[in-house]
Amino acid sequence: MSLCLDDPELGLPADDNFRDKLDVLRAEGRRLCEPSRLAIDKDVTKRVFAALIHISYIYAHNIHGFSDYVIEVNPRHVMFYKRMLGFRDFGGERPCTRVGAPAVLLRLELDYMGEQIRKFGGQMEHAPGERSFYPYFFPLRDEPGITTRLIQGRD
Repeated sequence: MSLCLDDPELGLPADDNFRDKLDVLRAEGRRLCEPSRLAIDKDVTKRVFAALIHISYIYAHNIHGFSDYVIEVNPRHVMFYKRMLGFRDFGGERPCTRVGAPAVLLRLELDYMGEQIRKFGGQMEHAPGERSFYPYFFPLRDEPGITTRLIQGRD
C-alpha cells in the first residue's frame, strides 16, 4: 500500500481521471490523501489488513491533519470498500487512463473513520453483527503509542 498525500504541484493519482471532482473538495478546504496500490495476499488476516489501514489513518489524519481518503477502484470492488470501511460514491464511473479499465471514485471522511475506530476498535470478539473491519482496528488506547512511534520513525 502507498499513501499519497495531496500536494499542490503533484496532486494525487486520481487527478488523472477525476481532477474536477477532487478540486471541488480542495476548494472546500478539504485535505485529501489517496491510499493506492493496495494489494493484499488472499491469506492475510482481517486483523493485518485493519492494522495497515489504521496506521495509514493515524499517519494521515492524526499526524498530518488530512481530512479525506479518496480512492479509485474497479467497479467490482466498490461494495467491499463501502461495506468494510464506509466509503461513499463521490465521482461516478470513468475510464481509468492508467490501467485501461473502468474506475469509480470513492471518498471517506477521516472524521467518520475516527468515529468508527472509537466505537468498534479492538472489539473483535465483542461486536457481534458488525460486518465492517473496524472491530479489527487497534483499540483507541493504542493510538498515542503508535502515533509516537510513527513520528519518531521507530518500529
